[in-house]
Amino acid sequence: MRLVLLGPPGVGKGTQGRHLAREHRWALISTGEMLREAVARQTPLGYEARKTMEAGLLVGDEVMIGLVRERSNDADAREGFVLDGFPRTVPQADALDSMLQARGQRLDAVLGFDAPREELVRRLSARRECPVCKRAYNLATAPPPDGGHCDDHPDTLLIQREDDSEATVRRRLEVYEAQTAPLLEYYRGQGRLRKVQAGGTVAEVYRSLAEALGCREESV
Repeated sequence: MRLVLLGPPGVGKGTQGRHLAREHRWALISTGEMLREAVARQTPLGYEARKTMEAGLLVGDEVMIGLVRERSNDADAREGFVLDGFPRTVPQADALDSMLQARGQRLDAVLGFDAPREELVRRLSARRECPVCKRAYNLATAPPPDGGHCDDHPDTLLIQREDDSEATVRRRLEVYEAQTAPLLEYYRGQGRLRKVQAGGTVAEVYRSLAEALGCREESV
């Protein structure tokens, strides 16, 4: 099965996508992780992506389409994948359909996650990460035991990524509403959109996801 996870930043797509992919042995394709890896390696793509992401804007279609085309053709993705972070625009959605059709494949469903805006601002603004191992925490929902340091590097103070400051978070949500939310109507018109309520606990959200797909639910 080939799925797209669609929803605003901070709605929990990454957490749910990892569990779904692990349970069904599908590849998890996270464009955010691919971009952050490029930033960490300080590649030319990473340099451009960093400037764009820190401003709360979307990376260009051409770059994203190229990344997804290469990754979705890897051996582990040929039997199925969960795509998190792409498409974000209607042109990207068209490119994804064309890409799959050229391989004799199709997109099976789109899971649309939704949660109140202020809840998303709270979640994202509370995110912290270890600058050494990049382990992620959330001061509101998954804090470190001592409140400020990494479990694996106890002398290292957690930091807030620049794209998680409240001002940038609000800008990212505005960009989502303007550029990505129209995809909901795009996929609804195709009959492929399935709605997931993402305002509850991780287990509650996964239950909603499993019901939307008609899958047997496993514990998160």
